[in-house]
Amino acid sequence: MVTCSRGCAPAVRLCQRLNRLKTLDGDMMATSLKRCLSTLDLTLMGLGGMVGSGLYVLTGTVAKDKAGPAVIISFIFAGIASLLAAFCYAEFGARFPKTGSAYMFTYVSMGEVWAFLIGWNVILENMIGGAAVARAWSGYLDSIFNHAIQNFTETHIMQWNVPFLAHYPDLLAAGILVVASVFISFGVQVSSYLNHIFSTVSMGVIAFILVFGFMLADPANWSQDQGGFAPYGMSGILAGSATCFYAFVGFDVIASSSEEAKNPQKAVPVATAISLGLAATAYILVSCVLTLIVPWHTLDPNSALADAFFRRGYSWAGIVVAVGSICAMNTVLLCNLFSLPRIVYAMAEDGLFFSIFARVNPVTKVPVNAILVFGILMACMALIFDLEALVQFLSIGTLLAYTFVAASVIVLRFQPEKTNSKDTATPSPNANAEVSPAPSESQTITEDSEEPKQYESFSDKLQLVERQKTRERRGVGQLKAYWEPYLDRLLGDCEPGEVVAFCVMTLIVSSVSLCAVLEFGNEQLQFPVWCFAMLLVIFTLGYVLSLALIWIHEPQRNNQTFQVPLVPLIPGASILFNVFLMMKLNLLTWIRFTVWIAIGLLVYFGYGIWHSKEGLRDFQPKDMAAHYVVLPSGSLVETVQSIQPDGQVVTSAHHISSSAAPTDAGAPGNR
Repeated sequence: MVTCSRGCAPAVRLCQRLNRLKTLDGDMMATSLKRCLSTLDLTLMGLGGMVGSGLYVLTGTVAKDKAGPAVIISFIFAGIASLLAAFCYAEFGARFPKTGSAYMFTYVSMGEVWAFLIGWNVILENMIGGAAVARAWSGYLDSIFNHAIQNFTETHIMQWNVPFLAHYPDLLAAGILVVASVFISFGVQVSSYLNHIFSTVSMGVIAFILVFGFMLADPANWSQDQGGFAPYGMSGILAGSATCFYAFVGFDVIASSSEEAKNPQKAVPVATAISLGLAATAYILVSCVLTLIVPWHTLDPNSALADAFFRRGYSWAGIVVAVGSICAMNTVLLCNLFSLPRIVYAMAEDGLFFSIFARVNPVTKVPVNAILVFGILMACMALIFDLEALVQFLSIGTLLAYTFVAASVIVLRFQPEKTNSKDTATPSPNANAEVSPAPSESQTITEDSEEPKQYESFSDKLQLVERQKTRERRGVGQLKAYWEPYLDRLLGDCEPGEVVAFCVMTLIVSSVSLCAVLEFGNEQLQFPVWCFAMLLVIFTLGYVLSLALIWIHEPQRNNQTFQVPLVPLIPGASILFNVFLMMKLNLLTWIRFTVWIAIGLLVYFGYGIWHSKEGLRDFQPKDMAAHYVVLPSGSLVETVQSIQPDGQVVTSAHHISSSAAPTDAGAPGNR
């Protein structure tokens, strides 16, 4: 048995290192960055991250190919699903106003290796997203000039025919990324001012589209003669919702900026709600206008809005739409270039990524190294890669981050607040008090209220312990008082939050299994009807029971910062929806995801695990803990325990005379 325990010790220590949580000490508002962003700044950032080229391209694509005029309902469903994830980001951004977004949220609740993998995927997501937007920006501008830029590049510079590479180097896309990176490196206020300008122009163009579009609206385009309002039925609406969901990706820039917000506890939730509401309203109204101007089945998916005005005889309106589209893509580009370096900075600051990216410019108060290096890498991707095959990779990184953040909300909501080690090592204020003579051998016991009370008999002490035990069970992470008589024998011996953590894991497994059966059970796996129905019932019960077991535990109640309502229902629904969308992705996307995860694990085990600041805490000397026992002879026995880095406990005992007890007991930390 001893040999087995010794053999398992390295594996246990490795698991502890992989799952160690980030410790947030000191003032949460302290930062090396500059806190200068207001609620308006954060709102416009979130709005700019969501209302981009999707407004001008995605609306026409979904309306023509998937939902028809019912694209309006698709955007409503997608907006509600995005709101579930946005709630979770808002709670974390207000509670932990530190940069890093999903990476940081996972680190403080789930563990180090999971946080690294989330951050690693978010890095790639932002790089591909920024490069794709830059190429779309370049292509849109080039189309205005009848593809003169592309023709000149292919004729006078170079062109090639290589798989996964573009047919020609897109110098314009690379150039705009380099220029934007330089501007962002000047400081957060410069980035905010640029975003204000482009967002204002974009919102002005959207207002023009709505006013002028409703003037040209023809309700006959929704009639049965044109196919009706929902020509593809409910299945088309749901398929359109899955696509429209990605239009709202971008609100996480608000949480990424929380470390640079003046009042993140208030600004982050308010900005998230307002920006998501405005973005959803814009998508719904523009979709309504677009399908009322011209019949939905005649839309041009590549430039739906501009083409719609052109076909109604207002070609000049197409120029206005083009200006709005370019400004909208500029805001998305700025948001990608703003978020990416801060996630890299957060990982480097924690020691999980190369330390050169943790340096902050003393003048501009931004991580200039991370901005310029990853801006140039993004420009190289936009220069040579054909990103159409990689765009779907964006989905899996975003959905995985949303899933982990939702799970983290549940875990932290039912987890007791951890006491700082410094606090536990601090001597009690009553440590120097003299020990009064006790002829009846009475003992002084200090309760949570720190008021000394005398308990004369052993039975009194047992009653105190029983009352404390009852009170602890009703604390955070313990069973609620109503359910204690029924489930205490089954769950009463578990540590606070332990059952909830297990249920969250079961919730994720049940969601994955349920969605896999729904997606692949009938066609790919060809289950019999009875088997398909039985699996659905089993996994649905697992999902529902996990939510129920979480709900019967006591949550944290914090009135100082925003909290997601209806936990665990809202985060649980977000997990299920995100997993369902991940099951919709094709096999090639999962293969790319696996390769990128493998590369990330090499980086983590080659660098991150050895330089983690949380790991360095484990090797710092721990404070000595002293315990005193009164012997019948009247002397004291002092037991001193020190935790060594290898996990061994070194114990020493000293006998102290009763006359010296008051003096020695006052300074246990000096021994």
